[in-house]
Amino acid sequence: MKHKIAIVTGSGSGIGRATALLLAKKKFTVIVSDINEDGMMETDDIIRSAGGTAHVHMCDVSEKDQVADLFKTTKSTHGSIDAVVNNAGVGGVFAFTHQYEDDLYDKVIAVNQTGVWYCMKQALLIMKEQRDGGTIVNVSSLAGIGAAPMMSAYAASKHAVIGLTKTAAAEYGKFNIRVNAVCPTVIDTPMGQSLLSTNEELATRMKYSIPMKRFGESEEVAEVIAWLSSKSSSFVNGQEIRVDGGQKA
Repeated sequence: MKHKIAIVTGSGSGIGRATALLLAKKKFTVIVSDINEDGMMETDDIIRSAGGTAHVHMCDVSEKDQVADLFKTTKSTHGSIDAVVNNAGVGGVFAFTHQYEDDLYDKVIAVNQTGVWYCMKQALLIMKEQRDGGTIVNVSSLAGIGAAPMMSAYAASKHAVIGLTKTAAAEYGKFNIRVNAVCPTVIDTPMGQSLLSTNEELATRMKYSIPMKRFGESEEVAEVIAWLSSKSSSFVNGQEIRVDGGQKA
């Protein structure tokens, strides 16, 4: 993996940070991107302190022009983009569908769905012109492959991510571009903690619905993302891989 370039969105914390750290450990040059400047800079510092190579680029993935600038700058500076991890996302709130506020629904869709769309388009335009193609890993969710009661906006956005993943995989495999998705259950991240703290009873039920009786860790998801971004998964394409402790077994 030496000298390869990876963009990781939402890498200021949680799964994104764990993924950025692991890819840097595996000798990727990592473009750390987020809207959280403090978190982004902290991730960058951790990577550099460990001897890795990173660069920061603030980007709101729901803003098309900012996404275009992220990819254009990365390509012009480093010459290629070999791996993209579309991780940036928001959780929304717990609410029945008829009670879900329209403005919040629009925000969730803008980040989780449209943001992935913008990033995928930019990545595919660049990767299809590269001899070695590239890899794209989209962070979906168990909510993207089944029902997610009281999380209608989140479920809608994550189902869309699976659709985008499979369609792009079928379209661009001939260019040696592999597009896959990971589908975690609840992971112990700042976003997960923030959402679950609003309904502790529901959080407890969710935890004990997992056969391993715990939520996942960011590093456990990062390991799967790093594998999908490597040659070790060279014939894996168009898949949604569950990281759920057996919850949907």
